[in-house]
Amino acid sequence: MNWYIAVLKKYLVFGGRARRKEYWMFVLINSVIGVILSFVDQATGTVNLESGLGVLGSIYALAVLLPSIAVAVRRLHDTGRSGWWLFILLLPIIGVLVLLFFFLSDSDSAANAYGDNPKGQAL
Repeated sequence: MNWYIAVLKKYLVFGGRARRKEYWMFVLINSVIGVILSFVDQATGTVNLESGLGVLGSIYALAVLLPSIAVAVRRLHDTGRSGWWLFILLLPIIGVLVLLFFFLSDSDSAANAYGDNPKGQAL
């Protein structure tokens, strides 16, 4: 849970680097919360049947949108790539696969243009 809170504390920090563990723990906890909110929306009847979106899930998704983008940019920085690589998502299928490869890649072992390697630093 510390990884999730650490990302939220860096709400609009697009500079620096985020190691693999920080990114994927945020994605995991974010997904679990999303599933739980989906069940709550279903149970309370706050789901729009046409769009399939629930009120609580939508509010949560908007609340974590910017931290999600920020940690993705920092993760790309950790692999030595610019945050502009996120726009590759505009390419169907290929963009997702390329970003997944980047997010799964190991960090640059030394300092790069975006900062020191965060692997040796404690959370």
